[in-house]
Amino acid sequence: MRQLVRCCTYAKFLGLLGLGGLFFTSPLWDYLWLLWLLGLVEIAYNFPVFVQSLQMVGGMVKVPLRYGSQRPGINNFQGKVNYALPFSGRWTVVNGGVDKQWSHSWSIPSQRYAYDFLILDPKGRSYRGPVTEPGSYYCYGQDILAPADGEVVAVGKGHPDSHIAGRGRVDCAARDIRGNHIILRHHPQEYSLLAHLQPGSIAVSVGDRVRRGQKLARCGNSGNSSEPHLHFQVQDGTSLFYSAGLPVRFEAITVEAPPRYAAYDPRPLPPGPPDDKYIRRGQSVAQREPAAGSGGQDGSG
Repeated sequence: MRQLVRCCTYAKFLGLLGLGGLFFTSPLWDYLWLLWLLGLVEIAYNFPVFVQSLQMVGGMVKVPLRYGSQRPGINNFQGKVNYALPFSGRWTVVNGGVDKQWSHSWSIPSQRYAYDFLILDPKGRSYRGPVTEPGSYYCYGQDILAPADGEVVAVGKGHPDSHIAGRGRVDCAARDIRGNHIILRHHPQEYSLLAHLQPGSIAVSVGDRVRRGQKLARCGNSGNSSEPHLHFQVQDGTSLFYSAGLPVRFEAITVEAPPRYAAYDPRPLPPGPPDDKYIRRGQSVAQREPAAGSGGQDGSG
């Protein structure tokens, strides 16, 4: 079935040839135009993800209307929580930043300040072994930790790892783009999302209280993921679609330039010296030491 859907995904673009019908009268052009209908196969294959895509579009309208010019950003938002990295050891930021050019997804409200993390070796590779096997990736199965004290307010599980199609292509096998995921409430308006977790690895339930550094799950490849990694973001509500993303300041971390990062990601890197407040794509990060306190102010009740 996956192969059929993939063929339909590519074949639908042949429908562009149907534009020839604007200039020629042969029925052939009309038939070519009908190839666009193959897009319906793609939608039907994973209709819940299609619905989530529409909700994303709705959020792009609703959140700006709610906040106007006062949408949270680095110039007007001061968080109440001190965050730690949600893993141990050294990982690399492969998506994310706090300005429009380097953002994970600037136009998607909740993901404006999101980050994608994975582990690279000294050669700039994220895996060793068969490229299509999740277990070949260094970050796969690594412990994912609570970034601050809080309460579990949502858990999504039961989703399989997605097929690794290679070359950055996504073949989502889950009925939720987040795949297996956890949402924590750290403060009345600060929630963290940890997504693409390994099937069967989530160790907490809704209502559980968690402490900073507590193991929550393991890194996986479920949901809308091209390869195993951790998607992490902080937002002002529980909704992936209608919440505003919040810039995250991680406490007590070390930041380095990973060797041969360009071998993994040839995109240009942000110019200039590292920001002393916010991390960004192309940086290798690790927790320096346990931070003082219990994870910042915790208003989760």
